[in-house]
Amino acid sequence: MSTKESFCLAVFALLLVSSFGVKDPELKQCKHQCKVQQQFDEKQREACVRRCEEYSRQKQEREHGGGGRGSYGEEDQYWNRESPIERLRECVKGCETQRGQQRERCQSSCQKEYEKERERYEGNERQEEEGEEKQQHEENPYVFKDHHFVTGPQTQHGRVRILQKFTDRSKKLFRGIENYRLAIYEADPLTFVVPNHWDAEALVFVAKGKGTVSLVTKDRRESFNIKEGDILRIKAGTTAYLINSDQNERLVLANLMQPVSTPGNFEAFYGAGGENPESFYRVFSNEILEATFNVRRDRIEKLFGQQRQGAILKVSREQIQGMSHHEEGGIWPFGGGESKGTFNIYEQHPTHANQFGQLYEVDSSHLRSLRDLDVAVTLTNITSGAMTALYYNSRATKICVVKDGAGFYEMACPHMMSLQSQTHHEGSSQREQPGSRRESSDTPRYQKISSRLKLGTVVVVPAGHPFVAVASNNQNLQLMCFLVHANDNEKHALAGKRNVINKLEREAKELAFGVPEREVDQVFRSQEEEFFFKGPRQQHRGFSDM
Repeated sequence: MSTKESFCLAVFALLLVSSFGVKDPELKQCKHQCKVQQQFDEKQREACVRRCEEYSRQKQEREHGGGGRGSYGEEDQYWNRESPIERLRECVKGCETQRGQQRERCQSSCQKEYEKERERYEGNERQEEEGEEKQQHEENPYVFKDHHFVTGPQTQHGRVRILQKFTDRSKKLFRGIENYRLAIYEADPLTFVVPNHWDAEALVFVAKGKGTVSLVTKDRRESFNIKEGDILRIKAGTTAYLINSDQNERLVLANLMQPVSTPGNFEAFYGAGGENPESFYRVFSNEILEATFNVRRDRIEKLFGQQRQGAILKVSREQIQGMSHHEEGGIWPFGGGESKGTFNIYEQHPTHANQFGQLYEVDSSHLRSLRDLDVAVTLTNITSGAMTALYYNSRATKICVVKDGAGFYEMACPHMMSLQSQTHHEGSSQREQPGSRRESSDTPRYQKISSRLKLGTVVVVPAGHPFVAVASNNQNLQLMCFLVHANDNEKHALAGKRNVINKLEREAKELAFGVPEREVDQVFRSQEEEFFFKGPRQQHRGFSDM
């Protein structure tokens, strides 16, 4: 191989190698999950491992600036179009059949076409994102993005972001979850979150990182190791504080809050503190504080006047070590002990798993305290280019956060048309138009609700609403969901091996669809997978011709 040819191949190395060889905990975990799936045969395990490696490679490409984001297509073509980076891979792969200068010219042509296509692609993507943002702001109350969060306590070392009340978007649509709030805690490496308590029940999911959480109730203190995938309940009124003990990785927690005092609103109360965060002790009269603590006023004023650095503080390794010697309850946070107060979602066998994705579920049968909260937790990992089945929940409303990756979702909604009609025509009597919906008792009409999904997007899926999520062609899509009103909830598949239509009698099928049973079965029995399927672009290459 010539020096020039080696140089050209090196230019494309990031695009062609199957692995970067970098130690990747996520890749290790992904491969492990592939190997432990009892329902996989050897070929399926190998295919699963290959997908893990491909996803890890693409993720590292994106981190080094080599990967393009998926785009959001036109109204009738929502799956991601092939990105320039994917076209470049295909082009370069085609050059491998040539040799010498012909290969070099082929690769150079690929690179030039890539540069032009990337510029056009990124311009189109920006326009689509701007148009989608405007449309969602006006028409899609089920999707919440960055601007729907408000910032709570914040320092240069971390912050708390609180999603607006669901009923602020629509009182009618979200009345069933009006007493729930979502908060995202972010703490930089080697930080300490000052002790505080909430007037709310909290269900915590560790979305990223690891650390230690300490809980104080009455005369008892318990400390728990936490790591990615852990679920922890913190009861209302419990004083809690947090350490991010990792030197490199940010700690991110998703908290579902259920206020116990003022419906739909919760507050953090800081006793330990000073001016920032302000200690609630400071508002009481000096006479009360002197009697309460049995010390002079000047000592009280000095104590509660020192802290001005905020609720999230940078700490040293020595300070972290000093907080690791627990005298009662608790666990040594650096000794590798298992967390007895948490439940890790990754340590469960997935409810559904194949080469297209995995679904992990934790409910009250796994964690007793979830029954008191009437909440369950799920984690869905959809392989790049794949999708979930169409399905709905019988009584649970899903509050989903995009934990990683990108994609899109679609949902059938019977409410939007009536809401839009009320918005446009409120206060005026309108002449009924042919084909319009006259009364709420008429046959329902559905509207497709859809949105692009990316890291941090929040989506609400009400009970009974058919829903599907699709991963982009170059990234896996991970959805972490809180299911509210989860007790006795059932998940009903509308496609795949065990879909509800397949369970109907012949007469019911023929009456409902107006065609012979065999025509119904040709559609509803063609999908051989159960919960995760090939995505729209993949399906175009393999439709059943029954």
